[in-house]
Amino acid sequence: MDQRTLERFRDQLNGMLADLEVEVSSTVEGMRGEPAAFPDPADRATVESDRNLVLRIRDRERKLRNKIEEALARIEDGTFGVCEVCGEEISEHRLQARPVTTLCINCKSDQEEEELRHSAG
Repeated sequence: MDQRTLERFRDQLNGMLADLEVEVSSTVEGMRGEPAAFPDPADRATVESDRNLVLRIRDRERKLRNKIEEALARIEDGTFGVCEVCGEEISEHRLQARPVTTLCINCKSDQEEEELRHSAG
């Protein structure tokens, strides 16, 4: 992969990190502004349910952040765009769709088929 393409992916990944930071900040601010007590148990349950949903989303975003940081590290060490299973180059089209991927489409398909066999069996 040429340097220009790597820079484009680096910019894309850094943009994704910046977007996640904005979301985290808004979540923290939103939770600080919530009232602590509700007289109606149904209202309190709704707020708690909403808060739990937001926290689950943020946990997924935390995991995505880790994947983004790992992808940026792979750019630095020269392994970005190389499948970790077969060692073949991951297509640029696949990387554009999912820049944090570590598997080529064939290895990812094999992995998903294996997961389906284990869940069905």
